[in-house]
Amino acid sequence: MKNNLFLVVLFALIIASCNNNQETENHEEHEEAKVQFTAYSEEFEVFAEADVFVVGDTSNVLSHFSHLPSFKALENGSMTIRLIVNGKEVNQTLDKPTRKGIYSFDIKPETIGTGNIIYSIQTEVGKFQVIVPQVTVYASKEEAEEASKKVVISKTNTAVFTKEQSWKIDFATDFPKTEAFGQVIKTTAQIQSSQADEIILSAKTNGIVMFSNSSVLEGKDVSNGSVLFSISSSDLADNNISVRYNEAKNNFEKAKSEYERAKELAKEKIVSEKDLISAKNQFDNSKAIYDNLNKNFSSNGQNISSPMSGFVKQIFVKNGAYVEAGQPIVSISQNKTLILNAEVQQKYSSILGTVISANIRTLEDNKTYSLEELNGKVLSFGKSTNADNYLIPITLQIDNKGSFTSGGFVEIYLKTLTNSEALTVPTSSLLEDQGTYFVYVQITPELFEKREVKIGVNDGLRTEIKNGIKENERIVTMGAILIKLAQATGTLDAHSGHVH
Repeated sequence: MKNNLFLVVLFALIIASCNNNQETENHEEHEEAKVQFTAYSEEFEVFAEADVFVVGDTSNVLSHFSHLPSFKALENGSMTIRLIVNGKEVNQTLDKPTRKGIYSFDIKPETIGTGNIIYSIQTEVGKFQVIVPQVTVYASKEEAEEASKKVVISKTNTAVFTKEQSWKIDFATDFPKTEAFGQVIKTTAQIQSSQADEIILSAKTNGIVMFSNSSVLEGKDVSNGSVLFSISSSDLADNNISVRYNEAKNNFEKAKSEYERAKELAKEKIVSEKDLISAKNQFDNSKAIYDNLNKNFSSNGQNISSPMSGFVKQIFVKNGAYVEAGQPIVSISQNKTLILNAEVQQKYSSILGTVISANIRTLEDNKTYSLEELNGKVLSFGKSTNADNYLIPITLQIDNKGSFTSGGFVEIYLKTLTNSEALTVPTSSLLEDQGTYFVYVQITPELFEKREVKIGVNDGLRTEIKNGIKENERIVTMGAILIKLAQATGTLDAHSGHVH
C-alpha cells in the first residue's frame, strides 16, 4: 500500500556473477543471493542492493540516495545505517559518499529475525531519516537462497535504467492521482494587454509631430514622465498654438496687473466695488485659459509625456507628420496584466458557466501554466452569438509571469466544475506509438515495465487514464522517452556504474 512518508518494495533477485569471467580459468559459475529494497521519505529516495542478511556474515549494502522531488544524487553528507532486529542493533557510519549518490556499507547481523533498517542522514540543511521495514536476517545462506527463489520478478517488456543514468537527466517518478476531472474545452486565445495596463496618448492640438530623440522606438522602455514627442504649430498659418499661447500669456499678465491695481485703488475708494469685481473676473478667466495652455503647451508647442512606466507598444505617426487634436500618437503598455480572448463552439454554451479554471500552453516554447499559477481568473463569457460570428467568446485575465507576448496566441484548456473523479497522470509521462499510449511503471528505481494505457480527457497538464495502471503503481513522470531509447538498445547492464 502507498504511504505518504515512504513506500517500500522488498524483493529478492538472483544475480549471476562470474569469477574473473575468463575461459582459461575453467571455474564453475555460481550464483549469489541478493536482496534489493526501495524506500521513500519526504526528502529522499533510497534504492539499495545488498547481500542477503545471514547472521554472523558480513553483508555489503550498496545504497543509492536521491533528493526529492528533484531525483538528483545526494552529493555530500554523512550517513549511518542501523539494522535493528529483535532489539539488537548493528550500525556503520560513512562521512561521505563512496561515489556521488552512493554509500557502500558493510554490516554483520547478530541475530535472526525480521527488523528495520534505518538510514540517518546528516547534511548541511539538517538531519533526516529513511526507514526500510520488514528486513529479514536468516540463519544460513541456504535458508536465504531458498527464500529468494520464491520471489519471481517478471522482466517481460522491461527496461533497465540505472540511477547513475537518471541522475544525469531531468527524471522523476510519482503515483497516479485520483482527482476531480470534468469536461475540458480545448481552444486558442489571442493575448491582449489589459485596459488598465495600456494607454493611448493623443494630440491635444493641431500641429507637426517631432520626436524628442531618435530612441523613441516600438518596444523601447519608457519611464513615468519622460517626454516622447512635441507638437508644434509655430509654422502653421491657421490655428497656431504658439500664437494662442502667447496671446493667453499676455492677456493673463495684463489682467493680473489691472486686478492688482484695482485692489489698491479700491482701498482708497477710487475704484468702485463693481469695477473691482469686473477686474477680478477678467483676471480669473484669463488665468484659467493661460493655466490650461501652460499645463499642456509651451511657446514651442505641446509636449507628450508618458503617464506611466512601461514600453512603447505602437507608434501611430511618423516624425514630422501633421496631426489634428484627438488623433492617437502613441500607445504605452506595461504588459503586466494580460487578457486572453478565446472563442468556443456553440455546443459548449450550456457548460461555459461551470468553467472554473484553465491551463494555458505557449506555442513558442511549449510550456504549460495553470490559471492559478498565473494568478488568473475567468472574467466573462458570451451568452449569445451574432450573424458575423457563430462562436461564443470567453475572456480570461492572467499576470504575465511567463513569456507571453501581447498580440500572440496560446492554447487554452478550459476546465469545468465536476463531481466525478478520474485516475490521472502528468501528460509528460505518456508516450505515443502509432496511436497507442504507454507509460513506464517502476518495478524498482532501476527497472521499468512498459505498460499500455487507455487515455481519456487531457487538460494540458494531466491526462485521464481509463485503464492500464492502478493508483498504487509508481510511474515515470519525467524522462520516459530516454527509458524508451534504453529499452530499444537492449544493451544496458543492470549493474553498470555500480560500485560493489
